Amino acid sequence: MSNPSAAMLVIGDEILSGRTRDANMFFLAGELTKHGIDLKEVRVISDDAPAIEAAVLALSGAYDHVFTSGGIGPTHDDITADCIAAAFDVHLGVRDDARAILQAHYDKSGLELNETRLRMARIPDGADLIDNPVSSAPGFSLRNVHVMAGVPNVFQGMVASVLPGITGGTPLLSQSLRVMRGEGDIAPTLAALAEDFPDLSVGCYPFQKDGVYGANIVVRGTEGAQVDTAMVRLAKELQA
Repeated sequence: MSNPSAAMLVIGDEILSGRTRDANMFFLAGELTKHGIDLKEVRVISDDAPAIEAAVLALSGAYDHVFTSGGIGPTHDDITADCIAAAFDVHLGVRDDARAILQAHYDKSGLELNETRLRMARIPDGADLIDNPVSSAPGFSLRNVHVMAGVPNVFQGMVASVLPGITGGTPLLSQSLRVMRGEGDIAPTLAALAEDFPDLSVGCYPFQKDGVYGANIVVRGTEGAQVDTAMVRLAKELQA
């Protein structure tokens, strides 16, 4: 049986404008790999309600899980919760359990839970809260969509909260080999390896150092013995 599939939806004008460099995709990809969930697609879209709604529906229908980052804060342009609710045609409102979490957090901080901050307690009907161990304001899961913050350390905390409740598959294993030879030179060897090991993924990532061409070859698969066998053959053929 194949592993569950996933997509990621990165939401925010600041990502597309280049003002902010996204770190969440890199982190999520690594965590999903360890959990046995195959990340198949990543989209980055602006803070545009129709675009968010359309993307959520498309990805939700195509993959087992969708993970979103960004747009669930207290400001006017944090519209992700509104869009998720609209996409699935459910009511969005301040929920008592989410409000209580925020109230406790701001009481402890000596700050007021004002109307602006209370926006972060708006949760679509039928959603489960995602714990936020960093700044308290919860994310949520609705159907197969897991909605999380864009701030990297908060996003990471939410991923750690949500993944244990998701059934994964077989973790993907990988090994790499660095060779100082050009792609054109090693391509036949890699093609033959990929043909002989159809259950493995064989990737070639070229680089140049001091004017010399080289490549990092990465072999991935769920069966450790297969990966080992392929790597032994690769090393023998390319480093002979």
